[in-house]
Amino acid sequence: MKDFLKTKTFKIILGLAVLMCAFMIRAAYTEGVATFAQRIMGVVVYPFQRVATDISAGVTSMLQGHLRTEQLQEENEQLKEEIQQLQDQLLDYESIKNENQLYQKFLDIKEQNADFEFCPSMVIGRDANSQFGSFVIDKGTLQGVSKQDPVITSDGLIGVIEEVGLTYSRVITIYDPGLNVGAYVSRTRDTGIVSGAVDAEEEGECRMTYLPRDSGAAIGDMVLTSGGNIFPKGLKIGTIMEIQQEGHGVSLYAVVEPFASIQDVKDVFVIISFAGQGIEIGEDLQNAGETQENGGESASGAESPSAEAGQ
Repeated sequence: MKDFLKTKTFKIILGLAVLMCAFMIRAAYTEGVATFAQRIMGVVVYPFQRVATDISAGVTSMLQGHLRTEQLQEENEQLKEEIQQLQDQLLDYESIKNENQLYQKFLDIKEQNADFEFCPSMVIGRDANSQFGSFVIDKGTLQGVSKQDPVITSDGLIGVIEEVGLTYSRVITIYDPGLNVGAYVSRTRDTGIVSGAVDAEEEGECRMTYLPRDSGAAIGDMVLTSGGNIFPKGLKIGTIMEIQQEGHGVSLYAVVEPFASIQDVKDVFVIISFAGQGIEIGEDLQNAGETQENGGESASGAESPSAEAGQ
């Protein structure tokens, strides 16, 4: 220890300590004891102040972030509500637009067929068990729909009501072999029966059978309903795509492509009433004959008093 006190290193440390004390004494006298004490306290307290400041800044930032998150969530909810409102408005617009288009087609058909009464309907389901495109519509007996009412679009015949409930109906299409439609070729006036066939339905076609063997019908000719108690006359069915001879050789048949897109149809018209609906073939002629007979008897009865008066 005594040897260290004699070393040069000790002397340097001692000199620095004396010099520091001198500076401290000078500072105390020139700036005041309070200022000096404040500096000493500042040196001691500053690290703690820095830590406190950092903690305060962190807490403030966290609170601001939380408040900002809540604000963003509120804005996000408002934007979602606005988007939902816009989507609802868009759906309403599309619905109104579709209805306008549907009723425009309705008016076009109504102008051509003043005696028709229609029930506009929407397809609400497809029959998964049906091979021939059967579907369900949203109208039933409450809207005046009855079994065997014709179903059409502005393009042409779709089918007929097979089953009817209070607020729904099931439609079988002209692809179904069980549905027979009296028809004629518009150009040649040759008549036949349009119905479905298993092999034809796969191609989106149906057949017109019982065409005369000497028929002049050709590819491209239009086929229309011939009229009767179920279907009114003149409904468009389709176009002849092919003509072949029946296997028995007695008559011909034509492959017909329907005008209406049956597989994709979304809106239809049910013809709930038309002139001649429900009258069996020949029944109207019979009624007309009875009317003439009754008229003839009345005329005869009216002649007798006149003759007697002349006498």
